[in-house]
Amino acid sequence: MSHESTQILLNANEEWAQSVIKDIPDFFTQSATGQSPKVLWIGCSDSRVPESVITASKPGDIFVHRNIANQFHLNDDSALSVLTYAVKVVGVEHVVLVGHTNCGGAAACLKAAEDAAANTGASQPDTPLTRWLSPLIAHVQSLDLSGCSTSEALNKVVETNIIMQVDNICKSEPITTAWANPNSKKVTVHGWVYDLSRGRIDELVCRDAQA
Repeated sequence: MSHESTQILLNANEEWAQSVIKDIPDFFTQSATGQSPKVLWIGCSDSRVPESVITASKPGDIFVHRNIANQFHLNDDSALSVLTYAVKVVGVEHVVLVGHTNCGGAAACLKAAEDAAANTGASQPDTPLTRWLSPLIAHVQSLDLSGCSTSEALNKVVETNIIMQVDNICKSEPITTAWANPNSKKVTVHGWVYDLSRGRIDELVCRDAQA
């Protein structure tokens, strides 16, 4: 087995660390003392959407949680623990739910919904991925995509998925508690879509305690 790909990463890390130290000699010493990011990024695992790179951010700027198709399930302890820690301990002021164009997870849900419509008696295979995506598959089945081209349908799934996950975040205990307490730090929830073909982020929705 070749380790060339991983060795490239290790070599790049060494060069990066040296360049940071050259520009900011005490950067890593200060970073080791703690973190105080203002933003929690909940995004997709897709390798083309690295949050720090596409926002030109530094280590310590963004608290991060990523998964397939940028989901936020209200029964997902992993996502809930990240949100709880970010809001109640780290003290973030913004939670951004970020989807992206040409999302493989959204495309898989679109195909699953189409297959289910064509084979009404068939059931989805019981795998970790289909269980994870089952709420999004159900959401796709509820959409009226008649008259949409494949690309238009996928864009609609991507955007409505973002809004659905923002809704879930706004219903979660850490957010409802923060919004109900007038003495808590203000927290705003955003829904963003990253366009792979343009390299740009667009805001779809923004919600706060008054929304």
